[in-house]
Amino acid sequence: MAYRLGVDVGGTNTDAAILDDQLNVIYTVKAHTTKDVQGGIFNAISKVLAESHVDKSKIGFAMLGTTKSTNAIVERKDLDKVAYLRIGKPASVGIPPYMEWPADLKAAVNEKAAIISGGYEYDGRKIAELNRDEVDAFCANLKDKKTSIAIAGTFSPVNPAQELQVAQWIKEDLGNDVKITLSHQIGGIGMLERENASILNAALMTIGEQIVNGFESALAELGIKAQTFFSQNDGTLMTGEFTQKYPIFTIGCGPTNSIRGAYHLSGVKNALVLDVGGTTSDIGVLVNSFPRQSSLSAQVGGVETNFRMPDILSIGIGGGTVIHRNDDGFTVGPDSVGYEIVTKSKVFGGDVETASDNAARLNRAFHDQSEQVADISEEWADSVLAAINQTVADSLDQMKLKSGDIPLILTGGGSFLVDDQIKGISKVYRPDHYDAANAVGAALGQVSGDVNRIYSFEGKDKEEVLKKAKNEAVSNAISAGADPTSVEIINIEIIPLAYLPGGSAQVRVKAVGSLKLDV
Repeated sequence: MAYRLGVDVGGTNTDAAILDDQLNVIYTVKAHTTKDVQGGIFNAISKVLAESHVDKSKIGFAMLGTTKSTNAIVERKDLDKVAYLRIGKPASVGIPPYMEWPADLKAAVNEKAAIISGGYEYDGRKIAELNRDEVDAFCANLKDKKTSIAIAGTFSPVNPAQELQVAQWIKEDLGNDVKITLSHQIGGIGMLERENASILNAALMTIGEQIVNGFESALAELGIKAQTFFSQNDGTLMTGEFTQKYPIFTIGCGPTNSIRGAYHLSGVKNALVLDVGGTTSDIGVLVNSFPRQSSLSAQVGGVETNFRMPDILSIGIGGGTVIHRNDDGFTVGPDSVGYEIVTKSKVFGGDVETASDNAARLNRAFHDQSEQVADISEEWADSVLAAINQTVADSLDQMKLKSGDIPLILTGGGSFLVDDQIKGISKVYRPDHYDAANAVGAALGQVSGDVNRIYSFEGKDKEEVLKKAKNEAVSNAISAGADPTSVEIINIEIIPLAYLPGGSAQVRVKAVGSLKLDV
């Protein structure tokens, strides 16, 4: 038997789960996230091994979900400098790169940006020829600088030839080891959003290496020899090599892991999912066992991008949320003690009143430490929990697509804050291991491949065009680590584009398969 180890790093806790080869959950644990992140991962894995008594030599596969990429962008820290080339002159010179970027993020990322000749029309027709001299001039000032390169061309998802050619020229000028992001491999059709996503991906290249190397180092230190995989934002997994190349896809994987884990633990395919952590609560939607994707462009660190993200509503309520007393009663958060809950919260001997303290006063959690919160009255605790649950109910209602009661699956260590009966909810599920659902979700072994492209159907067989798109999605899934025999198409969207000639449509295809496990 080859066990699976899933690890998910949150703002307050790092969770670990061990699953058997039939995906049954054997054991789960929670450890406090550390400032250096890797320490929390090491502690969580050590704890789950010690308490489960699973033979570490039988752990064949290890999966990680992490917020490291998200935090780097939000905090503007540890990002690579990026040299960016847009292929689009003369068509796009009126709009410079980094349009509407926050000034501090642009300063943290931008090394150099230029627009060079080239680009394509929506149907793949060439706008202008490439000019090698422009590329050479761009590279001339980068020879002694440590930068990542991002390249984006107009309508490159329709025809990537110019991006590929420019990348080859840059390697000839700067060497084969230069880190290059090509936009047609990152985002959809929209030029500026795809450009932004490509620049962010390039800025995360070193972070991607740290994620992969850090996880693999922690496993090696613990004597675990396992294939490693990493969570991405659509609820599926990717290999370490894929993660290092496309670290931007790890953005948003935490809430997605919880949603996937909620389905696996409950067996409910269509429901709302509420993941209550120590700092925030995330609400998502299960649609046919996968997270519902947002129809809006994803904003990352204040920058608009156009790769698809799970439809998540985050609210400032968690186990560590601070309760502020005032003359009018109290306010709930939005600040939290986070991973310091074990030293600052009253229930752990601290002096900061948190949501967890009020839950403990009502015997919802921490039953053996209730004497620590004896100074909180039951009436007060009732009022605090009622206010929290009213906010939760209102937020759940916002995520519904239709009227009527629907099921809710609770996950996360702070779920004891939530009532068993909620207006608008038909049934509340608290499955076994619900408090570590995100780690369970990380361990689930499916890999996806996507296509998001404009096709012209004029004079073409529609079925042949769709077949080509499906084959490309399948190929992308296999490249990301899926077993070729298991890949299937789970979603096809065809969006007619009336403003373009030739019966054009935007086609989105998603393929999903089981991990290719080398056993």
